[in-house]
Amino acid sequence: MKPTLLVLAAGMGSRYGGIKQIDSVGSHGETLLDYGVYDARNSGFGKVVFMIRKDIEKDFRERLFDRIARNMDASYLFQNQDSLLSEEQKQLSSARKKPWGTIHAVLCAKDAIAEPFAVINADDYYGRESFSILAKHLSSLEPNSTEHAMVGYVLDHTMSRSGTVSRAICNVKDGYLVDMEEHIKIGYEGDQVVSYRENEKLLLTGKELVSMNFFGFAPTIFESFTSYWDAFIKANIQTEKTECYLPNGTSAMVTNKEGRLKFYSTQETWFGMTYSEDRENVKNQLAQKVKLGIYPEKLWN
Repeated sequence: MKPTLLVLAAGMGSRYGGIKQIDSVGSHGETLLDYGVYDARNSGFGKVVFMIRKDIEKDFRERLFDRIARNMDASYLFQNQDSLLSEEQKQLSSARKKPWGTIHAVLCAKDAIAEPFAVINADDYYGRESFSILAKHLSSLEPNSTEHAMVGYVLDHTMSRSGTVSRAICNVKDGYLVDMEEHIKIGYEGDQVVSYRENEKLLLTGKELVSMNFFGFAPTIFESFTSYWDAFIKANIQTEKTECYLPNGTSAMVTNKEGRLKFYSTQETWFGMTYSEDRENVKNQLAQKVKLGIYPEKLWN
């Protein structure tokens, strides 16, 4: 059975200042996400499911989805603020504007995915090698497997000079994840890499292995994530900004011994659409890859 690609594309883009998921960066109107889906299809993924917001549906279809759907089995779902909440929880969280986070987004796709699947962000470039790694791993899994996987990156291959980034630093032993912790504000001070915590600055080497939210899961992950989400929402229902992060939920799955996470690493260099200043770099990077023959000038028919 070919694995599915789940694309998390419902983010607000507050740092970017626009709908970065569908911003054109290719010579024929392609978005950064077009290149990820193209790599996934060519690496052996059978279908793609997009998780989006209802308010961007029209633009999403016109500027991205319709052309992908002509070339690959594709569908989309909505991540709504009230999805998965009880009536009481909806009332308690009525003042909240920010989405509930990436665990919530994955759980919103639970009823649409019955096979092993990978998860990516819509605004990050992962590289074809990474898709090939996860496609091979996921294609070997039985549906009831608890052997999940991820592709990790070297931190200083994933930084932006335009501002801070959010990365989960991974602790790995014998090829498997031990645990990981989300650092939501990592940036440069000169050439020094720093994680800005609430009351301190943590100096980093830049060589740490980090998560870029590129995970491969068997369907059994939904049970673990449901338990993690239930505990999170009980503790945070009235918060305005606290999010339920995929790396933290995945780490909890490992530490609770509900499954294992095979850790693959890559030397691929990330680029992405975190800030509006990143757009020109993304365009240049993709143009160079087209020039080198990694991608055709026009991705889709």
